[in-house]
Amino acid sequence: QVQLVESGGGLVQPGGSLRLSCAASGSIFRINAMGWYRQAPGKQREEVATITSVYSTHYADSVKGRFTISRDNAKNTMYLQMNSLKPEDTAVYYCNANILVSPAWDRDYWGQGTQVTVSS
Repeated sequence: QVQLVESGGGLVQPGGSLRLSCAASGSIFRINAMGWYRQAPGKQREEVATITSVYSTHYADSVKGRFTISRDNAKNTMYLQMNSLKPEDTAVYYCNANILVSPAWDRDYWGQGTQVTVSS
């Protein structure tokens, strides 16, 4: 059984910073690509940033230059450093990972989500 657990969300003022973490645990052979997604009230879930197993990254235009995705393969953990936060960044943030649970079997997993609220 594999679990993804997010942490680090909260309430922050506009212009502030937060760091999200996503820790994977369980029967893991290898973690492939990982990513952060978010869903604001009344909107569809959208991709925020992704990172491959060899640290290649991709960002949504709306967060480029403000957010940084990273991962620590030794700890099976991914991070999202969020700076210069804006009210429109308010959403539930989810982590996603494509995980090999055996050499020949992989699937996508999702965390439970962590709330980020940017408000004065």
